[in-house]
Amino acid sequence: MDSIWSQTCQIEARKALSGDLETEVAVIGAGMAGVLIASALQEAGKQVVVLEAERIAGGQTRNTTAKLTSQHGMIYRKLWKTLGEARARQYAMANEAALAEFRRVIARREIDCDLQTQDAFVYGDDAEELRDEAECASALGLPASFAEQTALPFPAAGAVRFARQAQFHPLKFLKAMAEPLSILEHTRVQEAEEHRLVTEHGTVTAEKIVFACHYPFVNFPGLYFARMHQERSYVLALEHAPAMDGMWIFADGAAKAYSFRTWRRLLLLGGGGHRCGENSAGGRYDALRRQARAWFPQSREAAHWSAQDCVTPDGVPYIGRYAASRPDWYVATGFQKWGMTGSMVSAMLLRDLICGRENPCAQVFDPGRFDGETLPGVLAESGQAVKGLAKRVFQIPAETAGQLAPGHGGVVFLEGEKLGVYKDEDGTLYPVELQCPHLGCQLEWNPDEKSWDCPCHGSRFDRFGTLISGPAQTGTHAKTEKRIG
Repeated sequence: MDSIWSQTCQIEARKALSGDLETEVAVIGAGMAGVLIASALQEAGKQVVVLEAERIAGGQTRNTTAKLTSQHGMIYRKLWKTLGEARARQYAMANEAALAEFRRVIARREIDCDLQTQDAFVYGDDAEELRDEAECASALGLPASFAEQTALPFPAAGAVRFARQAQFHPLKFLKAMAEPLSILEHTRVQEAEEHRLVTEHGTVTAEKIVFACHYPFVNFPGLYFARMHQERSYVLALEHAPAMDGMWIFADGAAKAYSFRTWRRLLLLGGGGHRCGENSAGGRYDALRRQARAWFPQSREAAHWSAQDCVTPDGVPYIGRYAASRPDWYVATGFQKWGMTGSMVSAMLLRDLICGRENPCAQVFDPGRFDGETLPGVLAESGQAVKGLAKRVFQIPAETAGQLAPGHGGVVFLEGEKLGVYKDEDGTLYPVELQCPHLGCQLEWNPDEKSWDCPCHGSRFDRFGTLISGPAQTGTHAKTEKRIG
């Protein structure tokens, strides 16, 4: 189902690339990050072209909960401890600057995007940890304090409060920001050379190239597939639920893993997060619906949707040069659940980097960072990939195609071959190869989304094998459909 943002804002279609062209800067991806980066560079005097594989905001931007905040979970105490006070302060100030820039741009361009000032809260069950986080964030210059009382429909030990944060309608904002930009839709980049991008409609030659496509699809150099994973989360939009002041998220590791924010007459209830490719049991939407009925018995579901986020080992996005061997490539990825402020931080940092300006907050986001603190996370990502590859070889399917219930999918043996199979309500089977085209891991069935998901790097495919999102660049091979029964 489409998000409430997609249902309430339509963005005009753009033409695809036709032939070859040259430009100063090529930006890959027309989500929030790509559009803001292109806008900042164009405002700085650069000639910019944006290449989008599908439609503007057709990826993760349309599925955000659209919080504009420097409060990113319980991150500041962790950053101070692992990266030091100076870098923790860089992270804090960059995100506060991003929030201020959103307000400045919206006011200057008079963008009607439902911008609303709200406090942001992270709640949990350990008051001492929450107090420590509030004190640490305040010491870094953030508008943080500890709140003993909460507006939640269940008890909590308190919350970390960030004052004067904001929320908005992301697509209304993005529509206005995209209007003056040169954006080519349905122009998927298939190959990237040093200064040349290859698409099925032609080539683009650029002095500088920016990867703002959620998850970088070029594996070497950069090795981003070994330094990130992707996580999914789910949202219900509820009518006739009480309005809730503020934006609420759960603390890391909290049992009550729910988020809340209000938009007009709708309450957005989020939760059910998991690593992509690890939802074989399903039931994420149903679990949220049970909670909605318990807390807000008069409510009615108006919409539901899901989102996907790239997660780095240290919790800090990769924003900067793509790799040392590609000095004219740049990247913006790994925003976790904070893609709105992360996108604006990317626009400000990459504008300065490409224009030869110094930015005092750049160091903490440097994609080239690698130290003892991040090594365990990198090794964990590598181990997950090995596990996914081994599963494709050694896993024995637990059921046959005939045992699949209508409307469901699974890993089965079919005519002597191990395949992923979806069975429709009429009993027709739709087999697909289980090997992810990205790096070969075994795909897993997601019953909540009726999709095939890669547990290694997060590529997703619909029930028929068509690509939904990368880093894979092509769909998984579909076999001939079959009728049984």
